Amino acid sequence: MKIYLAGPDVFLPDAVGIGQRKCDICRHHGVTGLYPLDNAVDLAAPGASMQIFRGNEAMMDAADAIIANLTPFRGPGADPGTVYELGYMAGQGKLCLSYCNDPASYAERVARSTKVTRGADNRLVDADGLTVEDFGLPDNLMMIHALDLHGSPLVMPHAKPVDIWRDLSAFETCVRLAAEKLG
Repeated sequence: MKIYLAGPDVFLPDAVGIGQRKCDICRHHGVTGLYPLDNAVDLAAPGASMQIFRGNEAMMDAADAIIANLTPFRGPGADPGTVYELGYMAGQGKLCLSYCNDPASYAERVARSTKVTRGADNRLVDADGLTVEDFGLPDNLMMIHALDLHGSPLVMPHAKPVDIWRDLSAFETCVRLAAEKLG
């Protein structure tokens, strides 16, 4: 069984090492992890971004499942590339699992980065007057319910780990769940 390992981890300074740790955890549970940085691409070559895109889609096509890291990245929500990958796999009817190392609700996270108030109709609104999704979910309802319907509910720790990018406890829970469901 092959699992595509999506997430903003690829942007970490030690991204290759994190990918190796994730693949080791997968092997320990009897599955194969497909990490995006396994695709060798010359970043200075013309068309490098398209090579990355095609390589990642080929990995997803070859995978039986996805584990997506939805820990907030550069804002209150998940990395947009990871969200695309999760949607791509859900659209193919593949097993979708995910984790987030920040257990706060989406509305709480938005309030960390901008002023949030209650409007006259009791809706949460941000500094621009736009509605803030407030269902008590950890991210946008479309991702959360895609997981509910195409795999397993989002895995989150009870408390935010000291190092949200390198704590792989929730990731390992996802691997264990995937191995059970795929096996």
